[in-house]
Formats: sequence, structure tokens, C-alpha cells
Amino acid sequence: MTMASRITRIPIPVDTTRAQDAAALFPDADPPLRDLIAGAAGSSPYLAGLIRSEADWLAAGPRPEGIVAAETEGFEDLDPDALGVGLRRAKRRVALLVALADLGGIWPLEDVTGALSDLADRAVDLALRAHVATERRRGKLPATEADAGGIFALAMGKGGARELNYSSDIDLIVLFDETAYAEADQMEARAALIRATRRMAATLSDVTEHGYVFRSDLRLRPDASVTPVCISTAAALAYYEAEGRTWERAAFIKARAAAGDIAAGQRFLRELRPFVWRKHLDFAAIQDAHDMRLRIRDHKGLGGKLEVAGHNLKLGRGGIREIEFFTQTRQLIAGGRDRDLRQRDTVGGLRALAAKGWVPPEVAEELIDHYRQHRDIEHRIQMVNDAQTHSLPKDDQGLRIIAALCAQPDPQAFRDGLRDRLARVHELTEEFFAPSEPAAPAPELSDEARAIIDRWQGYAALRSDRAQQIFRRIEAPLLDRMARSGHPTEALSRFDSFLSVLPAGVQLFSLFEANPQLIDLIVDICGTAPGLATYLARHPAVLDAVLGGSFFSAWPGEGALRDELSRVLARAADAPGGGYERALDAARRWAHEWEFRIGVHHLRGLIDADEAAVQYADLAGACVAALFPVTVQDFSRRHGPPPGRGAVVVGMGSLGARALNAGSDLDLIVIYDADGVEASDGPRPLSSRPYYARLTQAMITALTAPTAEGRLYEVDMRLRPSGRQGPVATSVQSFESYQLSEAWTWEHLALTRARVVAQGGADPGLADQVETLRMQVLRECGGAERVMGDLADMRRRLFAAKAPTGDFDAKRGEGRLQDIDLFAQSCALRAGDPARATLAQLRAGRRAGLIDADTAEALSSGWRRLWRLHASGRLLTDAPLAAATIGKGGQEFLLRETGAETLEALAGDMATRAAAIAALIEGRLP
Repeated sequence: MTMASRITRIPIPVDTTRAQDAAALFPDADPPLRDLIAGAAGSSPYLAGLIRSEADWLAAGPRPEGIVAAETEGFEDLDPDALGVGLRRAKRRVALLVALADLGGIWPLEDVTGALSDLADRAVDLALRAHVATERRRGKLPATEADAGGIFALAMGKGGARELNYSSDIDLIVLFDETAYAEADQMEARAALIRATRRMAATLSDVTEHGYVFRSDLRLRPDASVTPVCISTAAALAYYEAEGRTWERAAFIKARAAAGDIAAGQRFLRELRPFVWRKHLDFAAIQDAHDMRLRIRDHKGLGGKLEVAGHNLKLGRGGIREIEFFTQTRQLIAGGRDRDLRQRDTVGGLRALAAKGWVPPEVAEELIDHYRQHRDIEHRIQMVNDAQTHSLPKDDQGLRIIAALCAQPDPQAFRDGLRDRLARVHELTEEFFAPSEPAAPAPELSDEARAIIDRWQGYAALRSDRAQQIFRRIEAPLLDRMARSGHPTEALSRFDSFLSVLPAGVQLFSLFEANPQLIDLIVDICGTAPGLATYLARHPAVLDAVLGGSFFSAWPGEGALRDELSRVLARAADAPGGGYERALDAARRWAHEWEFRIGVHHLRGLIDADEAAVQYADLAGACVAALFPVTVQDFSRRHGPPPGRGAVVVGMGSLGARALNAGSDLDLIVIYDADGVEASDGPRPLSSRPYYARLTQAMITALTAPTAEGRLYEVDMRLRPSGRQGPVATSVQSFESYQLSEAWTWEHLALTRARVVAQGGADPGLADQVETLRMQVLRECGGAERVMGDLADMRRRLFAAKAPTGDFDAKRGEGRLQDIDLFAQSCALRAGDPARATLAQLRAGRRAGLIDADTAEALSSGWRRLWRLHASGRLLTDAPLAAATIGKGGQEFLLRETGAETLEALAGDMATRAAAIAALIEGRLP
């Protein structure tokens, strides 16, 4: 397809004489192409000059596709002087052909900016390499095998996003990899590479009789006022870690290794990711971006009434920068958690944000349309005289020329349409950056409430001026929602407790301001679940998950959770500065978010207590299953791989039965098979038994140790053979011998709930062997006459030692959860059935004829009722459940979950059921 056949629009020539002169240079051209050339020349003196100087070349019919490569072919062999001349010729030709492809509608915006960016990349790379080679020839650059002497240029801003405008300067940060040189040579290399950088910039920027290539700006480098034009990667990383600011983070969204040692540049950007992309949602970036916008407006005098004449299309109201800031700020907020949002280009960024629910799709598409229109007009402003300007002409004739280059014959219609676009962009973006102050005043407050609020100014969360400023904007809606809750004073008191232990407030208050629905959630939590509010105060970052897009999705299940956590751990371990400890931190952050989700879903009635039990167990199982291999890998680096067939972690108790609650600890045992191998093979080898004992301790530490992100779980290993006196890890042979010949009945009962939850690189057959052994023990030992006698004795001793803690203790005492659980386990043991969960074990007892259908149903119904009370109470508080301590909101939650009319009725129902259940169980004991 010819270039002429692809033309879809023709610019209008304002100067017809200049247009005719240009067209006359191409008598043999196809009419549409000749009209395009005439229109371009007739409204752009700069393009008219290029058309005259490159007429022979243009007449030969160059194609826009591949123009940069074609016009710079062979430039690698040129010396710096010849390279400067060649690049200037290439710039003229690329600029001309790109302009015609743009004006004629042959190329969309992305192809236009992409070609200009490709030329910039190629020019910087050629110039850098040419001057580095000169330093090497002069003997000034120490020897190194690094590509381009280890120097590289990061394309920043529009260049990094491949969005360069028609007459853009290029923003570069030039760095070098100091590790490419011996330590003694680094200062000499630094001096040579600084000279090469300066000469590269001159090669591109100096205006000669041949023109210029690109104006180069090196001022985005760290601390540009005092640092040289090229610094080491170590110095740059140290600066960003200690002093980097939000605008620099935003700048690096678009950063791209564009020239020189690309591999070194990509390594640097990977190491910089933690600076750019924060691990938590970063809503405080909104205020930073808004402040920056206002400073730009004030400095450039761009505020005031919106007028098209003289309007700065880049920095002015409703301009390109507002769309870019709107996009980049949202990317900064969430890109640390979601890599899909880390798009360099504005259009790609908006589409990614829309796909993840951060921007309504219709708003994203409208902003994309405005952005493309703005950029097209910006190019035409610059095409007129090749001026690096973004301001529309102030006079009517100048605006007529811009409209003509846009192929619009009516200048007034052009002005009206652009004014509407500018106003619309401002409308769409301004509310995000500058949310309006609450229209409604704070509600009337009691003296008690006012006394509580007066304390807030002394809290750490409100210590900074910025935190106070943001909090003032959310205080009225926060208090209003509390006033409209069922128990406002109680909610306020609980929020006060939450606020008093919050270490800092800027991020969280910014989060509330940008997402008002979270205020409803925090009021709901504070008014209903003080335990969950305390948890939230310790881990406020879990609110990130509420906004992550999948908070209300279907439950993924244990396998999907394990796979997701494995990916999280791998990324944390492989990240710059990562490792085993970082992986443990990442696991805690991840687990806290999922635990919070389960609690919120239960609190709001999205799931019931039975579903919550399974979800907590899935989460715990996933944590153990994903962390154990990581622990094994870390341990193996010091002591070698596990000897023999490896080890498995067995979940016991509630974890094995998949019935955990909000405060559950984990009952675990570790079983290994050294398979005759006496010791590990590693830097510090260990005999097999101490190897697995210490590996088990390392696993316990991975789960229980408090880190900067808190702890995961408490772990109880007393269900291992011989309890506290036994080794923390047991060989499969010892486990088999103990269970078949030494174990007590209570240990066999516990085994009915055992489930392999993790394999740290173990032989897959080991897990199957443990399950086969479990079933062998149940079938061989379950028929013993002593089972029910031992059960009766256990009940007496257990209930004598652990009496109920109050009227609402659903766990301890005769006829309550522990009692039903033990009886159900006896059913599974006597039936030799693989069932692990209480209700499934009761069904197994009915199938085996151990209990009749009515008994099974009575015990199952009682267990469900008691479990709903127990699980709900554990969500509300980790203290003994009492009406006075959970408040009215908590009481209503308990009544909703149990279906009782009043607390008195609930207590009476519990007592009646417990007595009936105890009688059923005792009637089946010897």
C-alpha cells in the first residue's frame, strides 16, 4: 500500500503561495500526497523548509515504517564529528516523514510518538558509544568487559514511555555501573564517563549549520545542582533510598533503559522498584501530586479563567499534565501491589487502571480520547516553527493556523471544541486531586463524645500537620456515620481505642478520604467487633486488600492460596535486598490481609461461621504449605538438602479438621524419613535426627516469630509422640511403632483429625505413607474395648480441669464443643473411618451403627449452634465472651449469627442443649 493511498485527511494551507511552491517540487507525486505536502508547507514554515531541503529524498518515496533504522544504518562506524552530521540529517528526514504521516492521518498517535522516541534512543546510544570509544582510544577509560563501558542512559518522562512530542527535548538520567571496574579504577572511569556524557549531550543538542538532533536535559538526575552529569548506580540508589521524593517516584514510572549498557540499566531499575512501587496502597501520593500541580500552576502563572488563546496545553488547566498526573498518581497508589498497573505510557496506564477497577472504564476511555486530541494539537503547535512550546497562539491568525493543520476549516469551532475538552478534563481530574470539603457540619456531640474527640490531637496518628489537615476533611463524615450507627457512643469509644494505638495517620486518613466506603467499614468494625478493630489498628495496611479488586470475589480455596503465597514469597526473596527474612515479612502481610477479609465477610454476613471455619483453615494450610519449602530451602543452604526422603508437616486438631476460628493456634507435628541416610551433605552437615529437629524449629520460627509485620500463628506441638518429652520431629518408623504399640487412646483420637498440610521437597510418597499409616492405626486400634472407657475417663479429667468461663463459653464443659468433638473422634476411631471433621465423623458413626440417626442429628445440630456462637465470639474478642465487654453491637452480631431473640434466650438455649447433649454422650459411655 502506497503512502498516498493511506491518507485520510489533508491539512488546510493558510499560505497558498508557499503551498503551491512546495507542491511544484513534486510534479510526479500522486495527487493526495501532493495535496498533503502542500497543506503541510502552507501552514508550517518549518515543514516547508524541510520539504525544500529534502525534496529529492522525499520524491524517492521513503516509507514511514522503519524510517529510523533506514536513516541511521551504518552510523555505528562513524567518528563523533561525522556522527553529528549524520544524525542531524536523519533528524530532518524522520521529522518530515513523521509529520506527513501524522498530518495525513496515516499513523495514529502511538506510531508518531514511537518513531520520534526510537530516533531519540538510537541517537543517544550512538553518541554515547562514540564518545566512550574516544575515551577508550585516548587511554582514559580503564579496561572493562561491560557493554559501552558500563554506562547507560535512562529515558525519562515522555521518552521513557515512548511518547515524545514533535519538538520534544529528551530527559535523560545517565549512570554507570561502578562494579564493571576494579575498585582502584572507579574514579578514573567516573571522570572519563562524565566527559563522554557531556560530549554526548553536545553532539545531540548543539545547533550547527546542519541543525540539531535533540535538546537534551540531564537535570532529572539525583540532586542535579551538586552532582556531575553521570554518577554511579550505587550513589543513585543511596540518594533515592534516603531522599527520594514523590515527584521522582512518579518520574520513574516511565523510566526505561534506552541506550548504552541496557542490561545494567535494567538491573538498576529492578533495584529501584521498592522506591517507586510501595508495598502498601499509597494514597498519600494524591496530596503530593495535587501540591505539585498547584506549584506548577503558580510558578507558570497558569491559574485563572480558562481561555483557549495562549493556553498552555501541557501544564494549564485541563491539559495533558492533568491527565498524566491523574494516571500516574493512581499507578503509584496501587502499582506496588499490582504489577499490571506498571505501564509506562498514559493510554496503557489508563486502560490497566480501568481493567482493575481503579477508574471507571467510561472515564478512562474519555480521558484517552482527550489525551490523544491534546497531543495531536500539541504536535501541530510545535510543527509550525519547530519550537519547544506547548502554548496555543494568542492571536486569531495563529489559532487559525493550528486549526488548519488539524484540517478544521472553522477556527471558532476549533476553539469551542478545545475549550470544552479542556473544561471536561479539568472536571474529570480535579475532584480526585482536590476533594471538596464536607458540605454537612459535624453532628451534635454529647459532652462525653466531645471529651473523647478532644484527646485525639495528642495521639501519634495526628502528630503531623499533614495528618491533621487530611483528618479535618474526613472528621465530619466519620462522626456523621457514627451518629447514624446503632450505638454511636460505643462506636466512637472503640474508634478512639483504634486511633490511640495507630502509629501514623497520613496514609490511612488519605485512604479514607479517597475511598469514603471505608469509613462505613471502620465504623461498622468499631461499633461491632472490638477484636477486629484492635487487629486493624495493629495492621492498618490490611485495608489495602479491601480496595484491591478481589476483596469480594469468590473464595479461591487452599490450593490457589498456596500457589499465590508461593509467588509472593518468590518475588520477595528475589527482589533487591530480599531474602528469607523479607519473604517472612511478605507472608505476614499477605496472610493478615486474607485473615482480615475473612473477618469482615463474617462480620457483614457475607459468609457464615461454617464457611469462615473452612476459610481460616484454608489460609493456615496455605501458609504452612508455602512457607515450609522456603524454610527447607533456606536451611539447606547451610546444612545441605534434607537427608533421605524429606519431611512432611501434619496438621492436627482444628487445622486437620479444617475448622479454625479467628483466634486459633495451629497443632502441628513433623514426620520425616531419613531412609538410612546418616547425615546431610552441606557446608555444615548434621546427623539426620538433629537435622530434622532443627529444621522443625526453623519452621516453627517461620510461623511464630514476630517481625516488623507481626506474627502469623501460635504453634502447639504437644500432639507429637510423647508430647513435650518427645523429639519435635519424628521419623516415620518411630511414629508407626509408637502409634501401634505405645500411644494412649487420646493420641489415637487426635490422629483421627491428622492431615498432611505441607511437604518441603519431600518424596511425594511420604505423605501417602503417613496417611496409609494413619488409617492402619485407626483400624487396628479403634476396636479396642478400652476406647470408650478411656474416653469417659478423659471427659472427667478434662471437665474437672477446664470449667466453662461463663454462660457463653461454647467450647468448654459437658455437652459443649470439646465434648462433641471428642465423641465424634471416638466414632471415627471405632469405625476406622478417614473422616476428620466433627460432623463427618458423626455421620461415620451413624453409618457404622455406633449411634442412631436421631443421636447423630442431635449432636450435629448442637455442634452447629455452639460453633456459630464460638466462632462469632472469637471474632469479637479473644477474652472470655461476656455481654458487658462486647457491647451492644457485638451482642446484635451474636444474636444474628445464632438466631436467638435475646441474650437471655441464647444462654438458656445453650444450657438446655448442653445438658441434653451431655446426657446423650454419657448414655453411650461405660
